[in-house]
Amino acid sequence: MATYLLGPSRAEPVGDVVLCHGTPWSAAVWAPVAHALAATHRVLLWDMPGYGASIRTGPPGQDPAVDLEAQRHRLAALLQHWNLRAPHVVAHDVGGAVALGAHLLEGSVLASLYLLDVVTLDPWGSPFFRLVAKHEDVFAALPGTLHAALVREYVAGAVAGSLDLRRMDELVAPWTTPHGQRAFYAQVAQLDPVHTRPVVERLGRTRCPVRVGWGEHDPWIPLAQATALAHRLAGTVDVFTVPGAGHLVPLEAPDLLADDLRRWLDRIG
Repeated sequence: MATYLLGPSRAEPVGDVVLCHGTPWSAAVWAPVAHALAATHRVLLWDMPGYGASIRTGPPGQDPAVDLEAQRHRLAALLQHWNLRAPHVVAHDVGGAVALGAHLLEGSVLASLYLLDVVTLDPWGSPFFRLVAKHEDVFAALPGTLHAALVREYVAGAVAGSLDLRRMDELVAPWTTPHGQRAFYAQVAQLDPVHTRPVVERLGRTRCPVRVGWGEHDPWIPLAQATALAHRLAGTVDVFTVPGAGHLVPLEAPDLLADDLRRWLDRIG
């Protein structure tokens, strides 16, 4: 499992922040925000198995499970491995389901939780997900050029405007190797709402302060889900709407997001 650590260069960090990515990206999606937060905090990131630098390169049939249940077990174990007693966790997309699952089902103790355009409430999972689940082997056998074009178009569909070409290349690159192509369709096929329903049933049992952030024009998960999610969480949960942004807020509006995260972390202490 690939992990990354950033921190202040001239002072002791004031706390630990763990950043959890979603699909179909990796920790790279957090780069601008991670560097901003690292001015004051120790920032820890990971590529979930099946993503980014954690794509398994073994023979077909021996790849690890990449469903949300398996990933939440890994996050809980990773927090223990890092010896983090109560970190702040910031999670995006399916990373939100993973972080909530680690907290609510695996007992991970968190100082706070910031949920950004997260996959949790039904309905989620596009017709494309269902198609891949039925024909994973067919998609995995696509010619490389067609596969690369499909991934690029899929990622582009997450933003409200357009992504910088360099950022787009960074997000797509891990999926364009032969192993990456197989991994791309494996993670799509294994993402299933059945693994988020036990999390949803326990949303009212969160044991730390929670904030919800959402892109104003998220084309994948409508903004209305932000309010619905906030109402189901324990305590009073505020929603921060990121103006003009789509689903990829960490890259579409990194400065606005980093500013809100800094205010949130300052408020929590």
